[in-house]
Amino acid sequence: QVQLVESGGGLVQAGGSLRLSCAASGRTFSSYVMGWFRQAPGKEREFVAGIRWSGGSLYNGDSVKGRFTISSDTAKSTMYLQMNTLRPEDTAVYYCAARSGVRIAFTRDEYDYWGQGIQVTVSS
Repeated sequence: QVQLVESGGGLVQAGGSLRLSCAASGRTFSSYVMGWFRQAPGKEREFVAGIRWSGGSLYNGDSVKGRFTISSDTAKSTMYLQMNTLRPEDTAVYYCAARSGVRIAFTRDEYDYWGQGIQVTVSS
């Protein structure tokens, strides 16, 4: 089993920054992929970014690329999402997820473990 706990969310003005953290515990993580998803009210949960503990990352299209940076600290078993130049449309509940393997998947069904989610609100 893998346990995931997000932290770092909150309320920020447009143009501001937040850093989300996802602390992982349980099974070893060398063969896991970690991902960030978000879900805005009335919308589907969407992939934001993913990273392999062994290296390599992917982002979902142009909406976050250049503004968000995913990273990980294997010594701390923690994944991060640095979010800069935030926009009101980034407002959502952000979820940390994990899946076994090496492929960074884009759909929620491919992830086996989820955190409880954390609210990010960007005011205009």
